Amino acid sequence: MAHYELYDDDGSTDHEQCQRCGDSFLADHGDRLHCGKCGYMEWA
Repeated sequence: MAHYELYDDDGSTDHEQCQRCGDSFLADHGDRLHCGKCGYMEWA
């Protein structure tokens, strides 16, 4: 399983949180942002 850092050293992040469920980050797929938890999607 791959692990990656969401937060910078100062505790900030450049990832957007899901507007529907609010407790997960949106995955950036280039043409859209997608929440893997609830399925919310924003098109760019």
